[in-house]
Amino acid sequence: MRKKDNITRRWFVNNIGLISIVLLAILLAVSVLIRSFYYNSARQHLSSRMNMVSSILQNSYNDSATAFSGEVRSVVESWSDRGTTELMVLNGKGEVRLTSSGFVPTYTDEMSDFTQALRNDSGYYVGKLSSGEKIMAMSIVLPQNDADYSVIRVMSSLDKLDFQLGTLIVILAAVCIAIILFMFFSGMYFIKSIVMPVRQIGATARRYAEGDFSVRIQKKNNDEIGELCDTINHMAAELANSENMKNEFISSVSHELRTPLTAIKGWAETISLMPDDKAAISKGMHVIVSETERLSQMVEELLDFSRIQNGRFTMNKETMDVLAELGDAVLIYTERAKKDNIEVIYDEPDMLPFINGDKNRIRQVFINVIDNAIKYSDKGGLVSIKASMPDANHIKIDVSDTGCGISKQDLPKIKTKFYKANYTRRGSGIGLAVADEIITIHGGSLNVFSEEGLGTTVVIILPVEHKQA
Repeated sequence: MRKKDNITRRWFVNNIGLISIVLLAILLAVSVLIRSFYYNSARQHLSSRMNMVSSILQNSYNDSATAFSGEVRSVVESWSDRGTTELMVLNGKGEVRLTSSGFVPTYTDEMSDFTQALRNDSGYYVGKLSSGEKIMAMSIVLPQNDADYSVIRVMSSLDKLDFQLGTLIVILAAVCIAIILFMFFSGMYFIKSIVMPVRQIGATARRYAEGDFSVRIQKKNNDEIGELCDTINHMAAELANSENMKNEFISSVSHELRTPLTAIKGWAETISLMPDDKAAISKGMHVIVSETERLSQMVEELLDFSRIQNGRFTMNKETMDVLAELGDAVLIYTERAKKDNIEVIYDEPDMLPFINGDKNRIRQVFINVIDNAIKYSDKGGLVSIKASMPDANHIKIDVSDTGCGISKQDLPKIKTKFYKANYTRRGSGIGLAVADEIITIHGGSLNVFSEEGLGTTVVIILPVEHKQA
């Protein structure tokens, strides 16, 4: 199984690893440059001292060749830098004849600078003595190359210089380590402020995936992560609301389907038991037809909702008369309202302009709205229907009832799919959502105004069709 990658590991490898490599490269480069600078400075110092000695001896040789040996001894004995460097004179065999310290070594160390000086008049060497001390040496051939005094050599210890270089490099390395540690801990704090909330979001999202919408993410910072927490919490609330509405919808639809099916089954059994009772057969067939129509209407609503969800809700628009469709819908429900002792008043104008629309869908909207008005009205109630033109470009249809009304908290959700404000009344909860979608597609609007206990008014606005000249 592939090992799980995470943000912390990627950040550590990509950022800290890269920065560590860069700092290491810088440290090595700076160390080389500093060493080169210090060593060059030390070499230039030795070179300047050697040039001074060479100049003194050259002048002495030019003045008196016979006194040259004495001048060499005088320069060596009076060497002012004996605390940091040592001046020595060697013969042609490489044997030390004079030293500024007065001590003539008996051991033999490598003197490649001496060998170079014999070939090229000058030589330079950096290495270690047999004692382990690191030195820098420079040699030049004397003007008078006699048997005892052939080469003059200056030697300086590099141990103190190397110690200073080591100390400086250690300080630079400590600074680099401090930078890496600072970036590591500050980065870990920053990563923790991102990773921990993300992990919490992931754990919470998995609970949402399992259907548990009760948990909420704790918002700790007012930044992008905090905004994401708010968004996910809002999403969870909406999912929980949708889940509740879905469950309520299933319960409501199940109840709505069971009621007509029970009535159809009951009357079918009654008719089969009383085949000669014409009154019972007539009444039973009426109930069966009525409940079958009710079932058909519910199925159509469900199909329309499915088409809306799948983007297959099409319209067959043409020039149509709104009054004709509204009149048919009113006629259908007037008789039904009388049976429930509900009065329907229709204020019909003489004429209204045509609109461009799907007459079957527009009639479906009118039927749904009028059916809701009757359904949510009590016996003795009143349903008023009015068509008018508020301006030259729109047709307005008002459907008002004196029913139970809708509470303030339910009113904003009344056009939401699956939502039912009153579960004591029949209906699936999606008819008004479908009606609103139909009106919106026609370029109009459907608005609901209600007050609990005082009734509801549905206002439908449709644009007038304008014929092009």
